[in-house]
Amino acid sequence: QGQLVESGGGLVQAGDSLRLSCVASGRASTTSAMAWFRQAPGKERDFVSAISTILSRTYYADSVKGRFTISRDNAKNTLYLQMNSLKPEDTAVYYCAAGRIISYTGNYYAPRFYDYWGQGTQVTVSS
Repeated sequence: QGQLVESGGGLVQAGDSLRLSCVASGRASTTSAMAWFRQAPGKERDFVSAISTILSRTYYADSVKGRFTISRDNAKNTLYLQMNSLKPEDTAVYYCAAGRIISYTGNYYAPRFYDYWGQGTQVTVSS
């Protein structure tokens, strides 16, 4: 089994910064890729960013490129998402995800390829 636990969400104003954290345990800590997705009310779960834990590569959605940074501390089994210059349209529940074989298949962008999910953390950006 594996588990992902997110933290760091909150209510901020436009232009502010937040850092999300996701602690992985069990089999979720030995996957080949980890990612952040987000889901706004009434919308689908969208890709935000991913990191390959074996290739040291990062991937970003166009909407967050240049503002968000994904990173991982292997010693702490923790994934981070540094979010700067936040906008009201960034408001959503943010989910951490981990996939066993994603770095081998290249399927970073679709939720269905991920094996483990966190419970989500709410990020609200006011204008």
